[in-house]
Amino acid sequence: MNVYAVPPLPRRHDARRTIDFTAADAIANHIAAGGVTRYIYGGNAFLYHLTLEEYGSLVEWLSAFPSDRWAIPSVGPSFGRAMDQAPLVRRRAFPCVMVLPCADPRDARGLEAGLREMASACGVPLMLYLKSDDAFGSDRDRGLDVVGRLVNDGICTSIKYAVVRGDPADDPYLTALLDRVDAGTVISGIGERPAIVHLRDFGLSGFTTGSGCIAPRRSRALFEAAASRDWARAQSARHGFMPLEDLRDRWGPARVLHHATELAGVAPTGPIPPYVSALDAEQIDAVRPIARELLEANT
Repeated sequence: MNVYAVPPLPRRHDARRTIDFTAADAIANHIAAGGVTRYIYGGNAFLYHLTLEEYGSLVEWLSAFPSDRWAIPSVGPSFGRAMDQAPLVRRRAFPCVMVLPCADPRDARGLEAGLREMASACGVPLMLYLKSDDAFGSDRDRGLDVVGRLVNDGICTSIKYAVVRGDPADDPYLTALLDRVDAGTVISGIGERPAIVHLRDFGLSGFTTGSGCIAPRRSRALFEAAASRDWARAQSARHGFMPLEDLRDRWGPARVLHHATELAGVAPTGPIPPYVSALDAEQIDAVRPIARELLEANT
């Protein structure tokens, strides 16, 4: 069981909004100081819209992480973009790469062929990102059969499960997934809100955190409580995240975290790149005290 930080990626206030690796280092170091040493750079870092030049700079930076940290970059979401990124990944020693979910036309057999080719090109196994019931096409069972084969064949070594439910305990898709793969290969991928249910009731192997990039010690406390099956302590550790998680659900997880990381005082994050807009002044005013309170609770 483990906790994975999903950090924002800061930008400079210049014409090209270049990546600010000095600020990114500050965020990564803050997370590590809180006892979280696994990092996934994906949606919160707006990797969907990176140029290939930016992506090359990102993986070079990630490859220089200290040996006690796991750095996991993402590829995709399209097959062509992932294949362009693959040579940049292959030259570095990453434990795996996460495949960003694709909403374009797809089916189970086509995805299986593409993902096998993608893993071969990257030279490392994949982390699959399941964000909807039709992640692997409209035929749910065929799609889940593909996921099972990819895991059994070692093409995929982990799955980030991020299908949002009104009641995370009632999840037929997750139940069907766990009929095909061991729960130890699946992490809860929607932050702290459903993490306890996913770990306690489904036996998933860990969880991802965005808000924990501000309060990593609190995320670590939640993880340690869950690992010892002290669910009351886990609930207590999770409670402080809910005000920011509520705003992330309301206004967009990535854009709120991007602003909140700077407003809390962790590091400057700069502008948000297209296609996502910045929060307005009223929203900023709502996020600021919540972000600062969360950082103050990082004990």
